[in-house]
Amino acid sequence: MQRVVAVVGPTGVGKSALALKLACDFNGEIISADSRQVYRMLDIGTAKPTTAEQELIPHHLIDVAQPDQDFSLAQYQHMAYQAIEGVSACGKLPILAGGSGLYIWAVLEGWQIPKVAPNSALRRELEARAANGEAPQLYAELQQLDRKAADRIDPRNTRRVIRALEISRKQDKNLAPSKTAPSFDQLIIGLTCSRAALYERIDRRVEKMMQQGLLNEVRELVAQGYDAELPAMSGIGYRQIITHLQGASTVDEAVQQIKYESHRLARQQYNWFSLKNDTIHWFDINDDYYDRLSIRVSHFLKT
Repeated sequence: MQRVVAVVGPTGVGKSALALKLACDFNGEIISADSRQVYRMLDIGTAKPTTAEQELIPHHLIDVAQPDQDFSLAQYQHMAYQAIEGVSACGKLPILAGGSGLYIWAVLEGWQIPKVAPNSALRRELEARAANGEAPQLYAELQQLDRKAADRIDPRNTRRVIRALEISRKQDKNLAPSKTAPSFDQLIIGLTCSRAALYERIDRRVEKMMQQGLLNEVRELVAQGYDAELPAMSGIGYRQIITHLQGASTVDEAVQQIKYESHRLARQQYNWFSLKNDTIHWFDINDDYYDRLSIRVSHFLKT
């Protein structure tokens, strides 16, 4: 039986560093579960593993799409399963790591993703309504149609709200979501800490991103013609810097907004990775936890 270790938790908590250590200690390879790291050239703002880290341990599902390419959940799930198969076939441990709950659970729970083709006419209608200031009403409609889908989406992520409305209007809401258990055993490790400590970590990381050249990274992407409305460019960090480049905010205001939105994202991620979810083995990063975690992983691999 194949085995997969997953590392989950909020943004900035240290998932990537833990995944790297586990990969070194347990002969593993890392499969990214980050919805922005799939895009090429979005490096600093997505906290993408460095070249040295990727040379040390193979990483999968990073840099697999151009910023202007569509990249769906179904594509991610298919590629993740391929990566798991490939890593396992080489006798190594697949380590799924990231904060995108949609990606993580689609893989670990074997979601049967609805094959609902985009409805161009409906999409244009909904986009026009959003442009006219009706984005809150669209989210309210989604709450009426599919409360579970709405709870998992940021109301301000209009693109995802519109896509969820497309799917919700097409599907039979009386049917329970279909899942097929994947053909591997799994151990899910969750990292957490106090909210104050997490916010401090996030703020330091945002400041480090700015020092590393996030402003120039976004400026270059815009210069290459990547539109601010692209899904890839709508992520936290990118949209705030674009707003600054358009003259609507100062650098300091943009940085503060990135911090604020990252704090909000972290809170939202706990909806995906609940501390009450008994399938997740939680460890507080402020404890001396790695030895205990390592024992648990060793036991998992031997059973």
